[in-house]
Amino acid sequence: MAWYHPALFALDAERAHRLTIDALGGWARVGMPLARSPALYPRLATTVAGVDFANPVGLGAGVDKDGEAIAGFFGLGFGAVEIGTLTPLPQPGNPKPRLFRLVEDRAVVNRYGFNNRGLDAGIERARAAKRPSTKLRTGVLGINVGANKDAADRVADYRAGVAAAAPVGDYVTINISSPNTPGLRDLQSGSALAELLAACAEVKGATPLWLKVAPDLSTAQVDEIARAAIDGGVDALVVGNTTVSRPPLASRHGGETGGLSGAPLAPLARQALAAFRTATAGAVPLVAVGGIGSAEEAYARIRMGASLVQLYTAMVYEGPGLPGRMLRGLDALLARDGFASVGEAVGTG
Repeated sequence: MAWYHPALFALDAERAHRLTIDALGGWARVGMPLARSPALYPRLATTVAGVDFANPVGLGAGVDKDGEAIAGFFGLGFGAVEIGTLTPLPQPGNPKPRLFRLVEDRAVVNRYGFNNRGLDAGIERARAAKRPSTKLRTGVLGINVGANKDAADRVADYRAGVAAAAPVGDYVTINISSPNTPGLRDLQSGSALAELLAACAEVKGATPLWLKVAPDLSTAQVDEIARAAIDGGVDALVVGNTTVSRPPLASRHGGETGGLSGAPLAPLARQALAAFRTATAGAVPLVAVGGIGSAEEAYARIRMGASLVQLYTAMVYEGPGLPGRMLRGLDALLARDGFASVGEAVGTG
């Protein structure tokens, strides 16, 4: 993640991402100035799956994989920060280069492959971030867990991840939708999903369990996942991840292998959100991800049925001021339409 600045965009995309994480982590440690206090936006406060959010705008998983800049991201104004994906064992991910900016399309293609320093290290950083501090504001902390690429038993990996994360995170997300770990998306269907959810439910305790799914799903697959989520007690569905499809793109990197995110993903992400809204009939809260880069787009997803939204790629092009601008814009849009809260607006579109 790096904002659109000539110096940063002159760097390799992954190097720029690394520098941004280092900067936010460093600024937080010395007391970085905070965005406008969430208390000044009472309309934006909302409760989802028993968790109180100061606002519905969250940082999606994949930005701060190892939880190195949690307080820094909260300082930008996010109501929630989701770290990860964390796997039980550290892994380097796929060979570089594996992150590509599609500047002409305001998009990114990545094939990271769950690169992270491992569950133990990430959980320890999350635990440290949740300790009381006189300098830094924090909010809802989510922990996203996955399976190692070479795991003999992927269900066991997810179970271990949930068991470790649940005592620390305010919610835990099971990520079975990354396109960059071979065979991972197979867990989204049939008995495999039911088995996975049952195993994770046994160890989550009272911590809400979220499920992150792909946008590349047929109607039958959406219905199957929705039923499994309802039957398995999933507390929220994150719709969705990056896409393996390729709409028309202008960038020379459009053909790179990996998951596409950013502005071109928006139409597919909206379709997926609508499909899951219909399939769940409001029984499971929905979290919208994909191509959200403005208050207007976030508001549209909320009106479509999303209780929360998450950002990732838009931060690359819109910069660190984006969360604050979105909060101001969302507050104004809710006021314009006579809604006293985010919750009142959900599903009214």
